[in-house]
Amino acid sequence: MKNMMFQNPFRPGAGHPPPYLAGRDQETKEFHKLLRQTVILENLILTGLRGVGKTVLLDTFKPIAIQEGWKWSSTDFSESASVNEENLAIRLLTDLAVISSSIEISQKEIQQIGFTATAKVVRQTLNFEILQYLYKQTPGLVSDKLKFVLEFVWKHLQNTPCRGIIIAYDEAQNLSDQSAKEQYPLSMLLDVFQSIQKKGIPLMLVLTGLPTLFPKLVEARTFAERMFRIVTLTRLNESASREAIEKPIKDTNCPVTFTAESVNSIVDLSNGYPYFIQFICREAFDAFIQQTEREKTGQLPVDEILRKLDSDFFSGRWNRATDRQRELLSVISSLKNCDEEFTVQEIVDKSKSKSGKSFSSSHVNQMLSKLAEAGLVYKNRFGKYSFAVPLLGKFIQRQEKTA
Repeated sequence: MKNMMFQNPFRPGAGHPPPYLAGRDQETKEFHKLLRQTVILENLILTGLRGVGKTVLLDTFKPIAIQEGWKWSSTDFSESASVNEENLAIRLLTDLAVISSSIEISQKEIQQIGFTATAKVVRQTLNFEILQYLYKQTPGLVSDKLKFVLEFVWKHLQNTPCRGIIIAYDEAQNLSDQSAKEQYPLSMLLDVFQSIQKKGIPLMLVLTGLPTLFPKLVEARTFAERMFRIVTLTRLNESASREAIEKPIKDTNCPVTFTAESVNSIVDLSNGYPYFIQFICREAFDAFIQQTEREKTGQLPVDEILRKLDSDFFSGRWNRATDRQRELLSVISSLKNCDEEFTVQEIVDKSKSKSGKSFSSSHVNQMLSKLAEAGLVYKNRFGKYSFAVPLLGKFIQRQEKTA
């Protein structure tokens, strides 16, 4: 019973911090370099496939920035934020208020800006209500209003022990311009931050998102190429993978140990992707604890874990595809480079050697576009495609074996 009371340390949830963050020292060093900027020349993009730990790493950056004297505000970008420029402005004001609401301003200054409080207060701060008032009272476009508010806040922060402000957004690939509606929130965001930074105001933008994020930024504003430092998260190397597996169970009271054979299997099955390491280790931990209770030698239940992984992680995405799209994905999974990058021509050529109806170039292009909308593939800036889900190729191969 004692063993069953020991809490499983592994956490495969979306954005949940792992018990030990392995293999991200270089990315953390890059962030430290950006924090040392006195004039913001580079902002940060954290990008990579789902399951590589972008959100987790972003969360670890927050205490680092605060310790270095920066103010930090972060949230997820919802699709509603990119409906129009006004929505994005409200998003920014809301996030800025988290920082500015600790700044006290005098009654005299309140009167100077024309703000009328609903009740007499002893202490007034730059809360959302005042920021919104300043925004609405400022003439010009939405971008002009935001620039004024940002400058106003920094004017009150610059005489404090504050090195600058960091506004961080996760899931930033959701932000996009809406040209059909003549709304350009993404372009406006880039314009506002570039303008503020050119004035020497240390306001840094940190964006986290899928690999489609950076091409989307460049498409909106070409100067985005020079505005960001891109940090691409990939799978962990073998050494870091082993650390992520072994360190959480080195607790002296932990009733479970992974054999060398089990560790090798987990490294191989996960292919170094942090989410899969957490998922497989969690299932293995639970299985080993029960085996230990029955005084049996722990054996990694590979087939059972893969079956659960397929059901919990891959199936929902797979079900978005039509039968014909699945045929195309099957062709892609048979490419040697399916887990890297592939071209339309490679897919066309491979389809001719597989049973079933082959695909033409135009047909492949159309279907890849639809699959990108479903979040199964993405197109990079060089015209090549990749799976948007790690290890999707191996999942498809397993599906074919059981069909």
